Formats: sequence, C-alpha cells, structure tokens
Amino acid sequence: MLCVRNSRLEDLHAGIVPATKTGDWSDVIVLDADGNRIPWRDVSRIDDEEMRSLMRDVVNRLYTFQLHAGNPALQAEIEKWMSVAGKWDQPEVDLRMIVADDRNIRGSRNEQN
Repeated sequence: MLCVRNSRLEDLHAGIVPATKTGDWSDVIVLDADGNRIPWRDVSRIDDEEMRSLMRDVVNRLYTFQLHAGNPALQAEIEKWMSVAGKWDQPEVDLRMIVADDRNIRGSRNEQN
C-alpha cells in the first residue's frame, strides 16, 4: 500500500477509463494525432518518462520502507493503512523471481568451475 499503491501509480490510474461493451476491449480504438487507429489492447498506456518516474518513486519507497521499518512514524502510517490493506488478497511468492535467481546462481557456479 505505502510503497506501490500510493505512489505515482495513482497518478497514472487517475485518468478516464474508456467504455467497452464487449468486455475484452476489442471494441475500443484510440485515434492518435497522426490519424492512426490503434486497438486499445495494443496501445502503450504509459510512456518511458512515466515509467522511469514510477519506478524511481516505487524503488525509493521500498528503500525507505526497508531502512525505516522500525521507525515509530512509519509504523503509525502502516497501522493507519492496515484496515484497507487487510482486505486485499494474501501475497504469493513469485516463483519467476526464484527461478531466475536460481538460474543465475547455477550459472555463476558453472562459470567458477
């Protein structure tokens, strides 16, 4: 909640969401300034600068959280949001990260041998 949800992601989420009658967005088209008609599912909804800004914000928030998790002011902020975050799905381990890490460890060991 504090590190990702309440970040610049909220700014990106704040725009107008187009309507879809099909439910799969195949009926939504974006008309750009050059007259190109782009299917909604093919539109990049975030540009490079927005992505850089979002990633910097999230990384800085995660870094701050890790360094100051025991700080009473941060603990108070965490407690304030627990009633909302407590209603979210439980987190799950992202096995893609572990598999990638495992491959990197095995690769490093093979290079050393």
